[in-house]
Amino acid sequence: MKTYDLVGIGNAVVDVITHADDAFLDTMEIEKGIMQLIAQDRAEQLYGEMKDRLQTPGGAVANTIAGVGALGLKTAFIGRVRDDGLGRFYADAMTNNDIDFVNPPVADDDRPTSRSMIFVTPDGERSMNTYLGISTGLSSADVPGDVAGNAKIMFLEGYLFDEDAGKTAFREAARAAKAGGGMAGITISDPFCVERHRADFLQMIEHELDFVIGNEAEIKSLFQTDDLEAAMLNTAAICPVMVCTRGADGVTLIRGAERVDIAASARIMPVDATGAGDQFAAGFIYGMATGRDLETCGRMGNLCGSEVISHIGPRPQKDMMEEFRKAGLV
Repeated sequence: MKTYDLVGIGNAVVDVITHADDAFLDTMEIEKGIMQLIAQDRAEQLYGEMKDRLQTPGGAVANTIAGVGALGLKTAFIGRVRDDGLGRFYADAMTNNDIDFVNPPVADDDRPTSRSMIFVTPDGERSMNTYLGISTGLSSADVPGDVAGNAKIMFLEGYLFDEDAGKTAFREAARAAKAGGGMAGITISDPFCVERHRADFLQMIEHELDFVIGNEAEIKSLFQTDDLEAAMLNTAAICPVMVCTRGADGVTLIRGAERVDIAASARIMPVDATGAGDQFAAGFIYGMATGRDLETCGRMGNLCGSEVISHIGPRPQKDMMEEFRKAGLV
Protein backbone atom coordinates (compact mmCIF):
# COMPACT_ATOMS: atom_id res chain seq x y z
CA MET A 1 0.00 0.00 0.00
CA LYS A 2 1.42 3.37 -1.04
CA THR A 3 1.84 6.32 1.24
CA TYR A 4 1.55 9.71 -0.44
CA ASP A 5 3.11 12.97 0.63
CA LEU A 6 0.25 14.81 -1.06
CA VAL A 7 -3.10 13.77 -2.51
CA GLY A 8 -5.28 16.30 -4.30
CA ILE A 9 -8.93 16.24 -5.27
CA GLY A 10 -10.08 18.63 -7.96
CA ASN A 11 -11.37 19.29 -11.42
CA ALA A 12 -9.41 17.44 -14.09
CA VAL A 13 -9.36 20.22 -16.67
CA VAL A 14 -7.47 20.40 -19.93
CA ASP A 15 -6.20 23.99 -20.22
CA VAL A 16 -6.25 25.34 -23.75
CA ILE A 17 -4.22 28.57 -23.79
CA THR A 18 -3.87 31.22 -26.47
CA HIS A 19 -2.94 34.90 -26.76
CA ALA A 20 -5.60 37.54 -27.42
CA ASP A 21 -5.94 41.29 -27.15
CA ASP A 22 -8.55 43.31 -25.28
CA ALA A 23 -10.47 43.99 -28.49
CA PHE A 24 -10.91 40.26 -29.04
CA LEU A 25 -12.20 39.83 -25.48
CA ASP A 26 -14.72 42.60 -26.10
CA THR A 27 -15.85 41.13 -29.40
CA MET A 28 -16.34 37.69 -27.88
CA GLU A 29 -17.91 39.15 -24.70
CA ILE A 30 -15.27 37.54 -22.52
CA GLU A 31 -14.96 39.16 -19.09
CA LYS A 32 -11.31 39.93 -18.48
CA GLY A 33 -9.32 38.54 -15.60
CA ILE A 34 -11.77 36.10 -14.07
CA MET A 35 -12.87 32.51 -14.43
CA GLN A 36 -16.33 32.07 -15.93
CA LEU A 37 -18.19 28.79 -16.07
CA ILE A 38 -19.66 28.22 -19.53
CA ALA A 39 -21.99 25.78 -21.26
CA GLN A 40 -20.88 23.20 -23.80
CA ASP A 41 -21.97 25.17 -26.88
CA ARG A 42 -20.08 28.27 -25.69
CA ALA A 43 -17.03 26.09 -25.06
CA GLU A 44 -17.13 24.82 -28.62
CA GLN A 45 -17.54 28.37 -29.98
CA LEU A 46 -14.56 29.75 -28.06
CA TYR A 47 -12.39 26.75 -28.86
CA GLY A 48 -13.06 27.35 -32.55
CA GLU A 49 -11.89 30.97 -32.23
CA MET A 50 -8.56 30.08 -30.62
CA LYS A 51 -5.32 30.36 -32.58
CA ASP A 52 -1.97 28.79 -31.70
CA ARG A 53 -3.43 26.65 -28.94
CA LEU A 54 -1.22 25.31 -26.16
CA GLN A 55 -2.91 22.31 -24.57
CA THR A 56 -1.83 21.23 -21.08
CA PRO A 57 -3.32 19.21 -18.23
CA GLY A 58 -4.69 21.74 -15.77
CA GLY A 59 -7.07 22.29 -12.91
CA ALA A 60 -5.95 24.30 -9.89
CA VAL A 61 -5.19 21.47 -7.49
CA ALA A 62 -3.80 19.27 -10.28
CA ASN A 63 -1.32 22.05 -11.11
CA THR A 64 -0.32 22.16 -7.44
CA ILE A 65 0.12 18.39 -7.36
CA ALA A 66 2.35 18.60 -10.44
CA GLY A 67 4.47 21.32 -8.81
CA VAL A 68 4.93 19.31 -5.63
CA GLY A 69 5.69 16.16 -7.62
CA ALA A 70 8.35 18.01 -9.60
CA LEU A 71 10.02 18.79 -6.26
CA GLY A 72 10.38 15.08 -5.64
CA LEU A 73 7.49 14.16 -3.36
CA LYS A 74 5.09 11.27 -3.90
CA THR A 75 1.75 12.52 -5.18
CA ALA A 76 -1.66 11.33 -6.35
CA PHE A 77 -4.58 13.11 -7.96
CA ILE A 78 -8.28 12.24 -7.74
CA GLY A 79 -10.45 13.63 -10.54
CA ARG A 80 -12.82 12.56 -13.30
CA VAL A 81 -12.17 12.49 -17.04
CA ARG A 82 -14.20 10.88 -19.78
CA ASP A 83 -12.77 8.16 -21.98
CA ASP A 84 -12.41 10.60 -24.89
CA GLY A 85 -9.45 12.22 -26.62
CA LEU A 86 -8.96 14.98 -24.06
CA GLY A 87 -9.54 12.60 -21.17
CA ARG A 88 -6.92 10.15 -22.35
CA PHE A 89 -4.52 13.05 -23.01
CA TYR A 90 -5.07 14.25 -19.45
CA ALA A 91 -4.62 10.85 -17.79
CA ASP A 92 -1.48 10.10 -19.79
CA ALA A 93 0.02 13.53 -19.10
CA MET A 94 -0.49 13.17 -15.35
CA THR A 95 0.96 9.66 -15.33
CA ASN A 96 3.92 10.77 -17.43
CA ASN A 97 4.64 13.38 -14.74
CA ASP A 98 4.89 10.58 -12.13
CA ILE A 99 1.55 11.51 -10.57
CA ASP A 100 -0.71 8.60 -9.64
CA PHE A 101 -3.92 9.38 -11.52
CA VAL A 102 -6.10 7.04 -9.53
CA ASN A 103 -9.38 7.26 -11.49
CA PRO A 104 -9.41 5.58 -14.91
CA PRO A 105 -11.22 7.48 -17.71
CA VAL A 106 -14.99 6.97 -17.47
CA ALA A 107 -16.78 5.39 -20.44
CA ASP A 108 -20.41 5.39 -19.21
CA ASP A 109 -20.97 9.17 -18.92
CA ASP A 110 -22.09 11.41 -21.77
CA ARG A 111 -20.41 14.53 -20.40
CA PRO A 112 -17.06 15.27 -22.07
CA THR A 113 -13.79 15.91 -20.29
CA SER A 114 -13.54 19.34 -18.70
CA ARG A 115 -11.68 22.05 -20.56
CA SER A 116 -10.79 25.69 -19.88
CA MET A 117 -10.23 28.12 -22.73
CA ILE A 118 -7.70 30.66 -21.42
CA PHE A 119 -7.07 33.92 -23.27
CA VAL A 120 -3.86 35.66 -22.22
CA THR A 121 -3.67 39.40 -22.95
CA PRO A 122 -0.39 41.34 -23.44
CA ASP A 123 -0.44 42.44 -19.76
CA GLY A 124 -0.22 38.79 -18.68
CA GLU A 125 -3.79 38.72 -17.35
CA ARG A 126 -5.72 35.56 -18.08
CA SER A 127 -9.41 35.27 -18.79
CA MET A 128 -10.63 31.75 -18.19
CA ASN A 129 -13.75 30.20 -19.69
CA THR A 130 -14.31 26.79 -18.18
CA TYR A 131 -16.66 24.03 -19.19
CA LEU A 132 -16.67 21.56 -16.32
CA GLY A 133 -18.29 18.61 -18.08
CA ILE A 134 -17.70 15.30 -16.37
CA SER A 135 -15.77 16.81 -13.43
CA THR A 136 -19.02 17.93 -11.81
CA GLY A 137 -19.94 14.29 -11.21
CA LEU A 138 -17.19 13.68 -8.67
CA SER A 139 -18.49 11.85 -5.61
CA SER A 140 -17.31 9.70 -2.74
CA ALA A 141 -17.25 6.73 -5.12
CA ASP A 142 -14.31 8.38 -6.89
CA VAL A 143 -12.22 8.69 -3.72
CA PRO A 144 -10.43 5.43 -2.90
CA GLY A 145 -10.23 5.00 0.85
CA ASP A 146 -6.73 3.51 0.71
CA VAL A 147 -5.49 6.61 -1.14
CA ALA A 148 -7.17 9.20 1.09
CA GLY A 149 -6.27 7.31 4.26
CA ASN A 150 -2.60 7.19 3.31
CA ALA A 151 -2.17 10.86 2.47
CA LYS A 152 0.18 12.87 4.66
CA ILE A 153 -1.51 15.98 3.23
CA MET A 154 -4.92 16.09 1.52
CA PHE A 155 -5.54 19.17 -0.63
CA LEU A 156 -9.02 20.09 -1.84
CA GLU A 157 -10.26 22.41 -4.60
CA GLY A 158 -13.00 24.87 -3.71
CA TYR A 159 -14.56 24.75 -7.18
CA LEU A 160 -15.93 21.28 -6.43
CA PHE A 161 -18.09 22.77 -3.68
CA ASP A 162 -20.70 23.56 -6.32
CA GLU A 163 -22.04 20.00 -6.12
CA ASP A 164 -23.38 18.39 -2.94
CA ALA A 165 -21.71 15.09 -3.84
CA GLY A 166 -18.41 16.94 -4.09
CA LYS A 167 -18.83 18.47 -0.64
CA THR A 168 -19.52 15.05 0.82
CA ALA A 169 -16.51 13.56 -0.94
CA PHE A 170 -14.35 16.36 0.47
CA ARG A 171 -15.48 15.82 4.03
CA GLU A 172 -14.95 12.08 3.81
CA ALA A 173 -11.51 12.48 2.21
CA ALA A 174 -10.40 15.03 4.81
CA ARG A 175 -11.56 12.79 7.64
CA ALA A 176 -9.86 9.74 6.12
CA ALA A 177 -6.56 11.61 5.78
CA LYS A 178 -6.73 12.89 9.35
CA ALA A 179 -7.73 9.48 10.70
CA GLY A 180 -4.59 8.12 9.06
CA GLY A 181 -2.45 10.73 10.83
CA GLY A 182 -2.35 13.24 7.97
CA MET A 183 -3.69 16.76 7.57
CA ALA A 184 -6.12 18.41 5.16
CA GLY A 185 -6.46 21.81 3.57
CA ILE A 186 -8.27 23.70 0.83
CA THR A 187 -7.66 26.28 -1.84
CA ILE A 188 -10.72 28.51 -1.85
CA SER A 189 -10.53 28.86 -5.66
CA ASP A 190 -12.92 31.72 -6.34
CA PRO A 191 -14.82 34.44 -4.41
CA PHE A 192 -17.97 33.65 -6.39
CA CYS A 193 -17.72 30.06 -5.19
CA VAL A 194 -17.65 31.38 -1.62
CA GLU A 195 -20.70 33.57 -2.32
CA ARG A 196 -22.64 30.49 -3.37
CA HIS A 197 -21.53 28.24 -0.49
CA ARG A 198 -20.31 30.47 2.34
CA ALA A 199 -21.85 28.50 5.20
CA ASP A 200 -20.42 25.21 3.91
CA PHE A 201 -16.99 26.74 3.37
CA LEU A 202 -16.88 28.18 6.87
CA GLN A 203 -18.13 24.96 8.43
CA MET A 204 -15.49 22.89 6.68
CA ILE A 205 -12.65 25.34 7.32
CA GLU A 206 -13.49 25.45 11.03
CA HIS A 207 -14.28 21.80 11.68
CA GLU A 208 -12.53 19.67 9.07
CA LEU A 209 -9.37 21.43 7.86
CA ASP A 210 -5.87 22.24 9.07
CA PHE A 211 -4.98 24.96 6.56
CA VAL A 212 -6.69 27.28 4.08
CA ILE A 213 -5.15 29.16 1.15
CA GLY A 214 -6.91 32.06 -0.56
CA ASN A 215 -6.23 35.36 -2.26
CA GLU A 216 -7.43 38.72 -0.90
CA ALA A 217 -10.83 38.60 -2.62
CA GLU A 218 -11.47 35.03 -1.46
CA ILE A 219 -10.48 35.61 2.16
CA LYS A 220 -12.58 38.79 2.34
CA SER A 221 -15.53 36.97 0.80
CA LEU A 222 -15.55 34.40 3.60
CA PHE A 223 -16.62 37.07 6.06
CA GLN A 224 -18.34 39.48 3.67
CA THR A 225 -16.01 42.35 4.47
CA ASP A 226 -13.77 44.78 2.59
CA ASP A 227 -11.41 44.84 5.58
CA LEU A 228 -8.67 42.38 4.62
CA GLU A 229 -6.98 42.49 8.00
CA ALA A 230 -10.20 41.58 9.79
CA ALA A 231 -10.94 38.83 7.29
CA MET A 232 -7.48 37.28 7.73
CA LEU A 233 -7.72 37.36 11.53
CA ASN A 234 -11.24 35.91 11.46
CA THR A 235 -10.09 33.09 9.19
CA ALA A 236 -7.03 32.41 11.35
CA ALA A 237 -9.31 32.21 14.40
CA ILE A 238 -11.15 29.20 12.96
CA CYS A 239 -8.34 27.37 11.14
CA PRO A 240 -4.88 26.38 12.41
CA VAL A 241 -3.05 27.87 9.39
CA MET A 242 -4.32 30.77 7.25
CA VAL A 243 -2.50 31.77 4.06
CA CYS A 244 -3.53 34.86 2.09
CA THR A 245 -1.76 35.57 -1.19
CA ARG A 246 -1.78 39.28 -1.98
CA GLY A 247 -0.24 39.59 -5.43
CA ALA A 248 2.31 42.41 -5.58
CA ASP A 249 1.88 42.88 -1.81
CA GLY A 250 3.29 39.43 -1.09
CA VAL A 251 1.72 36.90 1.25
CA THR A 252 0.51 36.76 4.86
CA LEU A 253 0.66 33.52 6.85
CA ILE A 254 -0.85 33.11 10.31
CA ARG A 255 -0.54 30.05 12.56
CA GLY A 256 -1.96 30.62 16.00
CA ALA A 257 -0.06 33.55 17.52
CA GLU A 258 2.62 33.40 14.82
CA ARG A 259 2.30 35.78 11.87
CA VAL A 260 4.63 36.17 8.89
CA ASP A 261 4.29 38.85 6.19
CA ILE A 262 6.52 38.17 3.20
CA ALA A 263 7.12 40.69 0.43
CA ALA A 264 6.61 39.56 -3.14
CA SER A 265 9.67 38.29 -5.00
CA ALA A 266 11.56 40.79 -7.15
CA ARG A 267 9.08 42.32 -9.57
CA ILE A 268 8.60 40.12 -12.62
CA MET A 269 6.62 41.36 -15.59
CA PRO A 270 4.02 38.61 -15.93
CA VAL A 271 3.96 36.79 -19.24
CA ASP A 272 1.01 34.65 -18.14
CA ALA A 273 -0.54 34.71 -14.66
CA THR A 274 -2.14 31.28 -15.18
CA GLY A 275 -1.20 28.99 -12.33
CA ALA A 276 0.41 31.60 -10.08
CA GLY A 277 -1.74 30.70 -7.09
CA ASP A 278 -1.52 27.00 -7.87
CA GLN A 279 2.28 27.04 -7.85
CA PHE A 280 2.41 29.23 -4.76
CA ALA A 281 0.41 26.46 -3.09
CA ALA A 282 2.90 23.88 -4.41
CA GLY A 283 5.85 25.64 -2.83
CA PHE A 284 4.01 26.28 0.41
CA ILE A 285 2.80 22.68 0.71
CA TYR A 286 6.25 21.31 -0.14
CA GLY A 287 7.58 23.39 2.72
CA MET A 288 4.96 22.04 5.12
CA ALA A 289 5.46 18.46 3.98
CA THR A 290 9.20 18.70 4.62
CA GLY A 291 8.91 20.35 8.02
CA ARG A 292 10.01 23.91 7.16
CA ASP A 293 9.10 26.88 9.33
CA LEU A 294 6.23 29.14 8.33
CA GLU A 295 8.36 31.84 6.72
CA THR A 296 10.31 29.34 4.63
CA CYS A 297 7.05 27.77 3.46
CA GLY A 298 5.83 31.19 2.34
CA ARG A 299 9.09 32.05 0.59
CA MET A 300 9.06 28.72 -1.24
CA GLY A 301 5.53 29.49 -2.36
CA ASN A 302 6.52 32.94 -3.59
CA LEU A 303 9.42 31.55 -5.61
CA CYS A 304 7.20 28.96 -7.30
CA GLY A 305 4.49 31.50 -8.04
CA SER A 306 7.03 33.94 -9.49
CA GLU A 307 8.56 31.32 -11.76
CA VAL A 308 5.29 30.25 -13.34
CA ILE A 309 4.19 33.77 -14.34
CA SER A 310 7.43 34.22 -16.32
CA HIS A 311 6.25 31.89 -19.11
CA ILE A 312 3.15 30.54 -20.79
CA GLY A 313 1.49 27.63 -19.00
CA PRO A 314 0.47 26.79 -15.42
CA ARG A 315 3.32 24.48 -14.42
CA PRO A 316 6.99 25.19 -13.62
CA GLN A 317 9.63 25.01 -16.34
CA LYS A 318 12.68 25.57 -14.14
CA ASP A 319 14.09 23.11 -11.61
CA MET A 320 12.50 24.67 -8.54
CA MET A 321 14.70 22.71 -6.15
CA GLU A 322 17.67 24.44 -7.74
CA GLU A 323 15.87 27.77 -7.34
CA PHE A 324 15.32 26.98 -3.66
CA ARG A 325 19.04 26.28 -3.30
CA LYS A 326 19.96 29.57 -4.93
CA ALA A 327 17.66 31.37 -2.48
CA GLY A 328 19.16 29.57 0.49
CA LEU A 329 15.91 27.79 1.35
CA VAL A 330 17.28 24.23 1.24
